[in-house]
Amino acid sequence: MLTRDYNSSLVIDTLCDQAYGHNIAVLSLYCDYQAQKDQSAVNMIGGLFRQVALGPAGIVGEIQDAFDRSRQGGGKGLRLHEMQGLFVKIVGSFERVYICVDAIDELVPQHRSELLRALRQITQEAPNTRLFLTGRPHIRGELDRYLTEGACAIHIVPDQGDIARYLTRKMGDDDARDPDLMTENLKNDIMETMLEKASDM
Repeated sequence: MLTRDYNSSLVIDTLCDQAYGHNIAVLSLYCDYQAQKDQSAVNMIGGLFRQVALGPAGIVGEIQDAFDRSRQGGGKGLRLHEMQGLFVKIVGSFERVYICVDAIDELVPQHRSELLRALRQITQEAPNTRLFLTGRPHIRGELDRYLTEGACAIHIVPDQGDIARYLTRKMGDDDARDPDLMTENLKNDIMETMLEKASDM
């Protein structure tokens, strides 16, 4: 599914509300182009892993043993396939698991393809898992390559009127702070450029 920001938060909040009191886990990751270096597939799966690590007691012990073994002899920690295997065991204890990844297009291509492969493997091995991904349309082909089975995409087009009202309000706030910050020509250029960019999405 391809959408962005506000819609993603709304979906996650709705899932959390519906999961309350049930054996359902809602896990979320937010990708950020400014943190691309740190957002490797192993770190992203690790982020999901941490959100469910306080599961059944037997699995917690198994997790600790796996981490201890991975560090023996100067090891750097669990590798991606090891983390996936443990993650699948943990999510197997839930009736349903929703994994929500916002702005997946912000990941560097190598990390994104590794993460998509890992998510595909997780959904194959843990059929109780559902994915909700958001991103810009240019990665649709990549998503289709990795996650074709049962996938549904929704293309959300930004409303030009909403964008214009938002920009007008923000520029008005800037004017209130410093009336000399922008000329009318600059404001018009900003408005025109932003609306043009939004129409290309």
